[in-house]
Amino acid sequence: MLSPLTIARLLEITGGKVQGRDFSGQISHVGIDSRQVIQPDQTLFVALRGAKADGAAYIPVLVEEGVTCFLVHWDWKIPAELEREATFIQVEDTRAALQAIAAYERSLFAKPLVGITGSNGKTIVKEWLGQVLSQSYTVAKSPKSYNSQVGVPLSIFGIQPYHQVALLEAGISKTGEMAKLEQMTHPDLGIFTNIGSAHEEGFASREEKIREKLLLFAHSKLLIYCRDQEPVREQVESQFDRERLISWSARPAADFSISVKKQESLSKLMLMKSDLSTFTFQVPFTDTASLENITHVIIAALTLGQDFPAIQAGLDQLKPVDMRLTLKPGLSDSLLIDDTYNNDLAGLKVALEFMSQQRPKRSKVLILSDLLQQGLPEKIYTEVAELIRSYGLDQIIGVGKEVKRLEYYFPDRFENYPSTELLLAALDPDAFQNDLILVTGARPFAFERVVNRLQQRIHGTTLEINLNALTHNFNFYKRQLKPETKMMVMVKAFAYGGGAAEIANHLQTMGADYLAVAFSDEGVSLRKQGIRLPILVLNPVEESFDLLREYQLEPVVFSPEFFKKLGSYAQNHDLQLSIHLDLDTGMHRLGFEQSHLDELKDLIVTFPELKIASLYTHLVGADEEEHEEFSRFQLREFMEMKTKIEAILPYKPLVHALNSAGIVRYPEFQLDMVRLGIGLYGVEVTGKYDAALKPVSTLKTSISQVKTLAPGATVGYSRKGQLPEGGKIATLAIGYADGYDRRFSQGKGYVLIQGQKAPVIGNVCMDMVMVDVSGIEARAGDEAVIYGEGISLKELADRIGTIPYELLTNISARVKRVYYLD
Repeated sequence: MLSPLTIARLLEITGGKVQGRDFSGQISHVGIDSRQVIQPDQTLFVALRGAKADGAAYIPVLVEEGVTCFLVHWDWKIPAELEREATFIQVEDTRAALQAIAAYERSLFAKPLVGITGSNGKTIVKEWLGQVLSQSYTVAKSPKSYNSQVGVPLSIFGIQPYHQVALLEAGISKTGEMAKLEQMTHPDLGIFTNIGSAHEEGFASREEKIREKLLLFAHSKLLIYCRDQEPVREQVESQFDRERLISWSARPAADFSISVKKQESLSKLMLMKSDLSTFTFQVPFTDTASLENITHVIIAALTLGQDFPAIQAGLDQLKPVDMRLTLKPGLSDSLLIDDTYNNDLAGLKVALEFMSQQRPKRSKVLILSDLLQQGLPEKIYTEVAELIRSYGLDQIIGVGKEVKRLEYYFPDRFENYPSTELLLAALDPDAFQNDLILVTGARPFAFERVVNRLQQRIHGTTLEINLNALTHNFNFYKRQLKPETKMMVMVKAFAYGGGAAEIANHLQTMGADYLAVAFSDEGVSLRKQGIRLPILVLNPVEESFDLLREYQLEPVVFSPEFFKKLGSYAQNHDLQLSIHLDLDTGMHRLGFEQSHLDELKDLIVTFPELKIASLYTHLVGADEEEHEEFSRFQLREFMEMKTKIEAILPYKPLVHALNSAGIVRYPEFQLDMVRLGIGLYGVEVTGKYDAALKPVSTLKTSISQVKTLAPGATVGYSRKGQLPEGGKIATLAIGYADGYDRRFSQGKGYVLIQGQKAPVIGNVCMDMVMVDVSGIEARAGDEAVIYGEGISLKELADRIGTIPYELLTNISARVKRVYYLD
């Protein structure tokens, strides 16, 4: 923070009133997550209310951990036993109060603050600009994509007095949000990256979305924008005085006219100002999106007064990689957290928090470079040491000169190498066994070489899982529910292909109440990976009874015969098992029918060792309106059956009937719990809320080779691929053994290369597929998107007459799963 806060100042800022004991200290940290408290005696914990939880629920635990100052809603009743233990500032709305504190702290920063918004490219522009400016200045910037109503305040609290420039990203999804972000950030210089379809559902039109985003720059001295985006140009130039605008364009009549000369793996970017002065930069990109983003970066750096050599030095450090926090499989059952572009304290905090949320491993290891251009080293590394203590790291490996300061704090856990080359020479991958390793460092240290040394070697096809999108979808469904309704999440079939252990762990962190798997061995695997949530097993078998007991798994009981077998097992072993009763109301797959109820009642009495944790049914057609009448019949039948069973029980089990489609279509039947499945993974099967969900998975591969073929050439087995007029094909490193369905052969499927559609040509092979790239600039090593943004699973499934579930679950285990925060 820029300035510590007293209670008197907090009351002045928030308009709150104070209760509890006196607090005479000063606040130097503001927190909203009970897991991220670093210095409890100097922390103000803000109890926010959200879809997942009320932050006030964590106050008793935080008091035990040493936090003594809290910001709470005025209607929260302070427990009598805590009144003498802590200070409580009561306000009408804790989120508004958090934003007011952020606005105050921002007002203390007298140096340039850059605000960045748009539909796409916000985060990449912020990160690249931060890297370029760090050649000359000490830079504060939003960690990752902290651009929301809560993320922006947290970013502001990361600005320190020694920073010379601050970069804040601002994102919105509906009207009314940007004005609040503007009041907090009050940027001096604005960058409008571009406009696109992201979050379009929150606005009446694209024009309204542009107007709302432009509110961020209401008081900015200058605004950078691209004149070639006509909708943006029209509104910017009609709303802002000419002297406040800095435009660029590939055409004349802009403040900066640009031209690009592309080469093999880089481009020369020439900028001519209106006064005819010219700058030529070499940039390591050739694709359109990156060139647009880097143009914003260069013009912003020039506007802030950075000189040409420093800008070019910063550009030389950039690489065309995704700047994301990614979780990758490592050697010897280790997990790697790849943060190899990061180089600031705020980003380190985010990475360490992400590390703390992963499933348990033998030890936690941090590989860290010098933090370049981050202010006074003696202060920075004191804060780094505090973070390392707080997150309980077991081993620290430092690379560089300044990071060696950590040896003073951790003499028994720290080792240092002057350069990445010396670290690589000494690095023995076999030394890491079942460890959790965070690799984070500045670009000049090229830590991607360290990640490559330690990561599992699997062929180039990857399935990327966006954990932020997973959280977004979970919260979307959570918001459809009453606060008391529980959420069971389906992680069967390897979590719909996404990787059960990592996704289950993320769900555990988010606050899911139950997990469901298909078979007992799936549940056993989750238990071995440290998953503690209750786990329902949909298809248990008699041979797995010992596993159910040993790993505390809760089986579904679906017939009188199975009830007897499991009940006898429980009696013979003198134990109690929690079970779930499947009631068949029309699926006719498994489950008790009405005719079984008398026998079921006798069994419940005979085997009290089986405690019924829940009663549930499966809806047959909740995703299709044509089955509305039958779905409601099922729900009536279920309610009748469950009432009869409850009448003989001395306790009340949970009751649930709704799947992802049912949550949307029949909210009045939420009952005690719902079962979230395909919706979590970004597929809204009813079609009502397609735009509200985010795609979670992106399947990618790479081009192995590009060939130019003569007219009349054929492609692939049986000469099924025809090129009557010749053309160009690319061979991709994916086939039906990876889960790319053979039905996509002969033009039924397509992929995206350089953002353009490349149809499948010929038959899909076991390990390869060929696509037509005639008219596309494609070369070996380029990325091809199989599905993800721009290629929906629904569309692909429709093309071959199947359902999204099949495409998701077919992805082979040999495809590497990578998890990331964007």
